Amino acid sequence: MKKITIALVFMLLTAGAAMAQKQFTFGPKIGVDYTHFWGKNAYHGGQLNYQAGLFMEYRFTSSFSIAPEVVFAAQGGKYEVKDYNDGDGYFDAKFTDNINYINIPVMFKYYVTPALSIDLGPQLGINVYSKYTVESKDKHLNIKETIDQKDDTKAIDVGVGLGLTYNITNDVFVQGRYTLGLTEVFDKSWDTGKNGNAQIAIGYRF
Repeated sequence: MKKITIALVFMLLTAGAAMAQKQFTFGPKIGVDYTHFWGKNAYHGGQLNYQAGLFMEYRFTSSFSIAPEVVFAAQGGKYEVKDYNDGDGYFDAKFTDNINYINIPVMFKYYVTPALSIDLGPQLGINVYSKYTVESKDKHLNIKETIDQKDDTKAIDVGVGLGLTYNITNDVFVQGRYTLGLTEVFDKSWDTGKNGNAQIAIGYRF
């Protein structure tokens, strides 16, 4: 009887530890983004980018959890200008905005099934790199210049994200999410737009 009691206590302690471990998880995630600018006067096209970072998740119940993240995300967009004048002459030019952020989304997750959650939450972005590249569309013109635009872009970006997370296993998951920027990216009167970011990511839980 004593052995059975000890075994039961051990099983309960083990189960409790396992539940505690499942209640809080963390790990890395990495993904591919399609970033663009949106808004009434935004004229930028989209481009493929990437993200990488860390997440944490705390389960309140089997159905609800909160998952903050800290993610480096390369963002931006592209557009073209005909008869652009660089001071030395006119040419058709292609502009590429590269504006990188440390994004901090806080996602509230509702588990529709044990493997699938709907994710919704706010995001704060901190601008850490802001430059644009102008280059000639004419292959015969060797024109390419990268220009700093830190003073022309805002330091903080605010948005909201909505997506899905699917748990492939207990440790590995995939995510699809769209983050809609709510604040203007630029401080320039002649350039407008808010961030848009469609992303697919994979992560691993410890």
